[in-house]
Parts: sequence; structure tokens; C-alpha cells
Amino acid sequence: MKILIVLTSHDRLGDTGRKTGFWLEELAAPYYVFQDAGAEVVLASPAGGRPPLDPMSDEPDFQTDLTRRFAADATAEARLADTARLDSLREADFDTVFYPGGHGPLWDLAEDAHSIALIRSFVAAGKPVALVCHAPGVLRDVVGPDGAPLVAGKNVTGFANSEEEAVGLTHVVPFLVEDALRAKGGRYSKGADWAPYVVQDGLLITGQNPASSGPAARRLLEALAAA
Repeated sequence: MKILIVLTSHDRLGDTGRKTGFWLEELAAPYYVFQDAGAEVVLASPAGGRPPLDPMSDEPDFQTDLTRRFAADATAEARLADTARLDSLREADFDTVFYPGGHGPLWDLAEDAHSIALIRSFVAAGKPVALVCHAPGVLRDVVGPDGAPLVAGKNVTGFANSEEEAVGLTHVVPFLVEDALRAKGGRYSKGADWAPYVVQDGLLITGQNPASSGPAARRLLEALAAA
């Protein structure tokens, strides 16, 4: 079993002068769900090399046992320091793909032609895909085999408007994940703010927030086993 994890290369939080990137828990939790299940994990990003980490996600209040495990794992850190360029990879070489969030994906992966094509190719090949927190926003411009938006008519979730408002970034992000999913015809639902909430509709698995990243990864493994 070979699993691709796609991270952002974007590090600027709009015009605030603050840094952003990927959210550490949303990488660490699925990474160990997959590794502990015996999967081969490949990390990629649009620019390759070390992707930017949202510095807030590394603060003590947001650390977990798995983020601390990742920081102490020399192999994991080496993989993170040298991610593959996204445009060098093919769907045919992987069983599935997982997208962690953080705010960065809203600026680069949502617009990235290689990412859009990659998701389309996984779905066309009948392979499940999973995205959590802000990463479901990456689906905004992805269309399915029928040419309609991939999320149209599908049950989906992602970072809620109420959660974005709580972190004070409603007017900083280029778009709101919840609004974008609804605008493309997705049947958006959410759980309690900050609590784990995962939705599966066929091949598409989405998680609402950082706490949903581990459960979404486990749901992805279940989907693979059922395929």
C-alpha cells in the first residue's frame, strides 16, 4: 500500500505579514495512521523540498502525542525536509492520496493545475481521496468524470465558517471553505466546532478540522480495504 500526502508550499497569510503553511497535527496524525498500518508514505508539495509549517501549529497548546512523535522521528523529519515535487508524481503509482490542511492550501493547491488533475485522476481510477480542514477547499475547481464539480451533490465537510471566524481570519483568507463547497453544489454539514467530524460520500472523504485528521485517515484505510 502506497499513500501520497500532499502539503502546501505557500507560507504567507494574506497581507497580514504573518506566516502560514500546513498544520502539523494534520500531517502527523495521518502519517502515523498510515505508517503504523504498514503503508509506504510519500510526501509531496508543489515546490518540493521542505514545505512551510504554520508556526502556530507548533505551539505548545496545539501539540499532541503524535506531533511530538513526529518531531522526534528522524526518518519523518528527513522526508518532510525533502518532499517530492507534485508535478513529478502520477496517480498510477499510488493507492490513494491525503491532503492535510492549514491555511496555505487555499492560496496554492486550490489553484494548482497539477493538484487538480491529480485528484481527478485518482477519482477516475476509482481510488478514494481524503482531505481535511482547509484542504477540502482544494476541491473548489476539481470536476468529476461528468464535467460537473466533483463535490456537486456529494456530502462533504471542511473548516467551518464559524471556526474561521473564531480564529479571526474570515476576511484574510482568499475564500471560505464552507462557502466554496456549498457554491459548487456540495451538501455541506459540520459537527461541533473543533470536534472530530468526518464525512464519506463514495470515493470522497472529508474532515472538518485538525481533530478530524486522524479519524479521516482511518476512514481512508477502511475505504481502501473495502475497495
